[in-house]
Amino acid sequence: MQRILERGEIESLDHTSIPRLRQPVRASVFADRAARLRQLAPGHPLSSYLLLMAALADAQHHVLRHCNLPGAEESRIELSQAHGMPPLQANGWERPDGWRDILKAVLEHISSGPDIPPQAKHVIASLEQNLASRPDSIEAQADALLAERENDVDAATAPFIMAALQVYWTSLAADFNADDLPVVSPKGVCPLCGSLPVASIVRVGGQADGCRYLCCSLCSSEWHLVRVTCSHCDDTKSIAFHQIEDGPEGIKAESCDNCHTYRKIFYQEKVLNTDAVADDLASLALDMLMGEAGYSRSSGNPLLWQNEQTEAS
Repeated sequence: MQRILERGEIESLDHTSIPRLRQPVRASVFADRAARLRQLAPGHPLSSYLLLMAALADAQHHVLRHCNLPGAEESRIELSQAHGMPPLQANGWERPDGWRDILKAVLEHISSGPDIPPQAKHVIASLEQNLASRPDSIEAQADALLAERENDVDAATAPFIMAALQVYWTSLAADFNADDLPVVSPKGVCPLCGSLPVASIVRVGGQADGCRYLCCSLCSSEWHLVRVTCSHCDDTKSIAFHQIEDGPEGIKAESCDNCHTYRKIFYQEKVLNTDAVADDLASLALDMLMGEAGYSRSSGNPLLWQNEQTEAS
């Protein structure tokens, strides 16, 4: 049986032996997500949406296999090393036009699949039309998504555009030479692309055994953070863990009373094939519980966006 490390033991470890970064595996990252979404779907209140996102992950897996766009130039890497900034910084990155070909391929693959809901087909058709006639509108949505300007995001098209952006940055992250990563990176964001984590996973096996990794919402990378530490404000004194009584195993919400936020944490020893994006989508009941308790999410799920609703006066 695996032994979970206690707080003091974790802090006393030689952290040079703990992998700082876990880069995505091109051959499996989205295939594994699709499989997990399908495993979670039966009997779930959001079953139809989970299955649609599984089909989207299938499309991501298919397109990622052929994705080979250029990564960061040497001058950008040197600049990131000098200033301790993410070398694949998403916000402000000059995307090549080829990323829209990724979106086109993702849309073509998912639309050709079976059992796609009529509403989703309508959204896909609208996106395909805009790709051909209004590419600037697609670029504007991509900018809003990467900057997390929720008021500027179209919730219906966001998962599909985000899926293409994930493929692009996951490809960059998978091919990045980890030796080129700056020694020091900004806290709370992905050291590769600068995006916020969707959740964290306590891993099992190898050097990462018992260690917590934050999971990037964009490039699918993971980075180490000592457990019982707020992933939003870095506080270590006001941390608490919450879970639904008689709810699914292997999931808790880690809250912080210093910043009044929370992120979910998943435990691989309980569910070996847990996936941060998939399991987060399937556990919205825990989000409702945390909201009722007065906590706010530190960041959202990349495949689920909600436009702010305003009441009519």
